[in-house]
Amino acid sequence: MIALGVFAAVVGTAIVLLMDWFPKDADTAASKIDTLYDVLLIFSVPIFVLVMSVAIFSVVKFRARPGDMGDGAPIHGNTRLEIFWVTVPFLIVTGLSVYGWIVLDNIEAKKPNTMVVNVTAQQFTWHFDYPGQKVRSDELVLAKDRPVEFRLHTKDVIHSFWVPEFRLKSDIVPGLTTKVRLTPNRVGSWNVVCAELCGLGHATMRQAVRVLPAAGFQAWVRKQGGGQTAGGGGGGGAAAGKQVFTSNGCGGCHTFKPAGANGNVGPDLDQLKAVAAKREKGKSAQAYVKQSIEDPRAFTVKGFPKNAMPTTFKKDIPPDQLDALVQYLLGGGKSK
Repeated sequence: MIALGVFAAVVGTAIVLLMDWFPKDADTAASKIDTLYDVLLIFSVPIFVLVMSVAIFSVVKFRARPGDMGDGAPIHGNTRLEIFWVTVPFLIVTGLSVYGWIVLDNIEAKKPNTMVVNVTAQQFTWHFDYPGQKVRSDELVLAKDRPVEFRLHTKDVIHSFWVPEFRLKSDIVPGLTTKVRLTPNRVGSWNVVCAELCGLGHATMRQAVRVLPAAGFQAWVRKQGGGQTAGGGGGGGAAAGKQVFTSNGCGGCHTFKPAGANGNVGPDLDQLKAVAAKREKGKSAQAYVKQSIEDPRAFTVKGFPKNAMPTTFKKDIPPDQLDALVQYLLGGGKSK
């Protein structure tokens, strides 16, 4: 029985260590986390497989047969075995905890020349603010080999900041500021994703992240003009409306061809002008659309859930930007 359990433990451990659990690493912490994960597997999988093998074998071997009516023979505990079985797991768990703490402490240690990035999450998009560079962006852009401290905030519900290639992940809780420190070490393009179910549009809450060489990052900062929101936002008209649409994550839930959005959580906004004309009930189309954004519970299009759309846009979107968004939607993506 023990031999069978040991054999199964060896096979199970070999299988999990051969599996490719993570994507290609892209920061200095990733290799440490991958090693920690492998160590945890080496200790946990054999114990789990060994215990389950013995348990399954015992259930099959010593199960009650037809005609067995009496109780089994009484078995008294083995004090030495009990001490061993308690002490060894205690030492293993303590050792793994200390090892995990050392890895985490090393990753979170402050490093010189750290760049601060304020990350703001909201249903269903991300915003990034670089106070040292005086740049705001809807795309996360980082410099290779430069340490970064992410300061995480949320405007509404709990979200979770995660770039799989960076490994590190942190929940973002309303009213709290959480921090994540890492150093990108590979040039490339990936995605920031939300790893916490945050609403019907959760699956669409993805934003681009790029890691550039140091010179490329400085060029990107200069291109943003310092203090301007990346991706446009000045210039008024359709450009301003599209910026508001993009920066507030509208495309995660709605289809709107002029913005390249194909979300299906909410109504198709390509049909908005026709719907507004039928539903205005004494109000102008602009007033109907504006109220639908500020108070999404006021009107619910048949076939779509009533509580899917966030109710925070009235305070999150300034009046001038909201007007630009309304004109952009009703104009079919064109300036009025």
